[in-house]
Amino acid sequence: MLKKILFFTFIFLSIFASSAYAGVDAEVEYILNTFSFLVCGFLVMWMAAGFCMLESGLVTTRSVSTIAAKNIGKFAIVSIMFYVVGYNLGYGIPEGGYIGSFSTWSDSSSLETGYSDSSDWFFQALFVCATASIVSGAVAERIKIWPFFIFAAILGGIIYPIQMGWQWGGGWLATLGFSDFAGSTIVHACGGAAALAGVILLGPRLGRFTDDGSPANMQPFAASSIPLVTLGTFILWMGWYGFNGGSQLALGSFEDSTAMGKIFVNTHLAGCGGCAAGAIITRLVGGKTDIIMMLNGALAGLVSITAEPLMPSPMAAILIGAVGGLIMYLGTNLLNRLKLDDVVGAIPVHMFAGIWGTLIVPFSNPDASYLMQLIGVLSVITFVFVVSFLVFMIIKKTIGLRISEEAEQLGTDKAEVGVIAYSIRD
Repeated sequence: MLKKILFFTFIFLSIFASSAYAGVDAEVEYILNTFSFLVCGFLVMWMAAGFCMLESGLVTTRSVSTIAAKNIGKFAIVSIMFYVVGYNLGYGIPEGGYIGSFSTWSDSSSLETGYSDSSDWFFQALFVCATASIVSGAVAERIKIWPFFIFAAILGGIIYPIQMGWQWGGGWLATLGFSDFAGSTIVHACGGAAALAGVILLGPRLGRFTDDGSPANMQPFAASSIPLVTLGTFILWMGWYGFNGGSQLALGSFEDSTAMGKIFVNTHLAGCGGCAAGAIITRLVGGKTDIIMMLNGALAGLVSITAEPLMPSPMAAILIGAVGGLIMYLGTNLLNRLKLDDVVGAIPVHMFAGIWGTLIVPFSNPDASYLMQLIGVLSVITFVFVVSFLVFMIIKKTIGLRISEEAEQLGTDKAEVGVIAYSIRD
């Protein structure tokens, strides 16, 4: 059986290798491009598991099951909303426009498009799922589960698609010359801005900060499992190869295949640079090597390179990632001083590092300008923050946003999802 598999694999690769010299025909290019969307989509989908593991590890033991419920719930809800209205709201936008149509996506695949429409929808839908995941961790341990689901539905179906269409749908930012290859701002800073709105309106967890503004004794908020956080980070890192690599949007030519390989390398090295920066800065400043800062540093490095993972040299990618890790560290300390309780560090990782990654694009991409990058960043963050704040405020004033003090002391697992952990003796 193994010999047959190897034989047919050899024949398959030989066919494509031989056609490479003469250039592939339109149908083969269509197949390869569709294949790229699907495989990279699988990787991006796996990021949902990474977010779930990372958040589960960083919350207290009383909130792990709630995190799992939130992650699987928003994954389903956001995907449905993106199908029903989100995709066409972003990609149905007129050239240079601001908003698409409130209509449901439908498959209109043809050979001329170069790839299957369904594979493109699948790939894009998983990006919006990642955006909603960013919010989940930041507001953990005090938000009600169903108000969170409602916000996730609005974020995935309306807020994210509108600002995404400004760039990737050919809207006004694309016309101006704004550049965001795979979403440092469109995905990550968008999620971070929404998370910031939620964190401000919810307030910190009970006992999180002292009256003088310094971090409180962290023992009551000890992470439930550092190995689980580490596993989540590795899963997210793996998914990032598909996130950035798939954003090349093609695999049917020598140029596209070469570009995708370089994107994988730069993505990887930027994550390494961010991790190293987290290790170094915590050792120099605090005398200890902080594992959480190393993990979030890696993620910040990955976020930073996402706006332009193709053009930088490998050494520049390491530097971009390292600066992203440093920004994450400084941003985390800033939030603590402001008494903003971001449980997993989502805002420094995704918003602050995302801003940096987008603004540094002209350093390696001569077609981008610093002014247009700044306009794009400010426009997206302002829009997402303001609308998210209003949505959170409406939810807060109507059905309520935060669990009661009694429920918070009891733990969201028991108060929100009814999960009770029993010991072996019980």
